[in-house]
Formats: sequence, C-alpha cells, structure tokens
Amino acid sequence: MTGPPLLDVTDLSVAFHGRRGVVTAVDGVSFRLHEGEALGIVGESGSGKTVTALSVVGLVPTPPAVMGEGSSIRYRGEEMVGASEARLRRLRGGEVGIVFQDPAQALNPVRTVGAQIVETLRLDGPLSWADARERASELLAEFGIAHPARQLDAYPHEFSGGMAQRAALAIAMARNPAVLVADEPTTQLDPTVQGQILRLLRDLRERRNLALLLVSHDLGVVAGSCRRVLVMRRGQMVEDGPVEDVLRSPRHPYTRELLDSRSIALAGG
Repeated sequence: MTGPPLLDVTDLSVAFHGRRGVVTAVDGVSFRLHEGEALGIVGESGSGKTVTALSVVGLVPTPPAVMGEGSSIRYRGEEMVGASEARLRRLRGGEVGIVFQDPAQALNPVRTVGAQIVETLRLDGPLSWADARERASELLAEFGIAHPARQLDAYPHEFSGGMAQRAALAIAMARNPAVLVADEPTTQLDPTVQGQILRLLRDLRERRNLALLLVSHDLGVVAGSCRRVLVMRRGQMVEDGPVEDVLRSPRHPYTRELLDSRSIALAGG
C-alpha cells in the first residue's frame, strides 16, 4: 500500500499489574492499516489479540494496564497513547468504529434500536429527529434488516443474534468512520449467519473504502475476509504477511497448528 497509513501501531506492549505480579498481554506488536485495507489478527484465547485491538481505541484501562515505553498508536499521524479521554471518545465511533463479539456490549437493552441509532447520528451536529430517524431506517436496510422502519421501534431483546449484530454494525458505522475494529464479530453466530455477517463486512469495506481490523481465533474467518494476517501467540507476533503466503507456506509451528484439515477459502476481490 502506498501513502500514509490510517493506523500506525509501533512496538505496542501492554502489561497488567495485579496481586500475582505483572502479566504481559502484548509484547512488541507493530502493524499498519491503510485506507480500504483489511488486516486480520488471529490467535487463540489469551494470545493478546483483543487487548491489541482494544488498545487501538483506548479501551484498555490504565491502570491496571500499563503501556510499555516506546509504545505508539498513531491515527492519521496523531499519537493516541497518552491522549486525553475526551480525544479518545472522539476517536471511538466518529473516526474508528467498534463491533464486539457480543452485540449486547453495544446495545442498550432498555432503549429501542432506533433511538440508539438516532442518538449516535445526532452526535455530529444539528440533525432533526425526523431526519435522523429516516437515516437510521436507511442504515438498518443497508445492513440487511428487513422492514427497517418497523424495526426501529424494536428493543434489542426482540432481535435474533444476527439481527442484533447487524444493528450493532449500523451504530458503529453511523458516523462514517474510516476504520472499523471488529473483535470476534461472528463467534456467537451460527455458520449461516456468520457467513452473512462476513460478506456484509466485505461489501461494507468495498462500498465505503473502509479500513478493517478483524480479530478472530479462526484463521478461516480471517482468510475469507482479509488480504493480510498477523498471527499472535502469548502476546507476541509470530508471523505476518499476505494471507495467501501465510496459508500456503507458514513459517512458524504455531501457525501450522492453526491450519486444520478443512479447506480455507481466500478473500476475493
């Protein structure tokens, strides 16, 4: 990729201080993410992949976490390590969208889905309630929810898991962020719905020239959605490169362990 990256993470290290001492969750991770690019971070539970992703948007509490000296996270050239909470709040949602494994983390159970999207849309300036509601309906339709005008008045518990994740995506993308961080967005879904959400992410990236940071324990999920992959184990990068190269000629034994006997389809387009 040419041109400056949207995200430039350099030598990221994160340690947690607790009663049992210091636990290093991330140790010297570096990567860049450009406009329109999809990068997958893959590893088993405890590999540090989620802490890496959450660090990008300032959602790792410090304390108890401590960033290592020399850790750098730059968004469009602006350093985010040590940024104020007010600046990080502007980053989250407005410039970098976030989707979690459990959509309940993004959806308020006591407010309608429509009210939550409308509230998000109105964060960026004057927008009438009627106009915001119309835009919210358009977003639900864009993310594959049938009868969107009617579904605006539904509560999260009335949605299936797949519909709830689609609604969470609509909220994450409501303010047109340049980057989407998706942390295990399909883990709790059945295979059919999982495939639908992954196709939606690919279409979204192509339509909006979105930069996607996709976190998963499943190398197959990453292979079908990303062109580049970073493999993590015990907080460290053990392999990174084009997905096709990593799948066909893995250099690290751990990567070979992640490759099981089933066929893995590469991302197209």
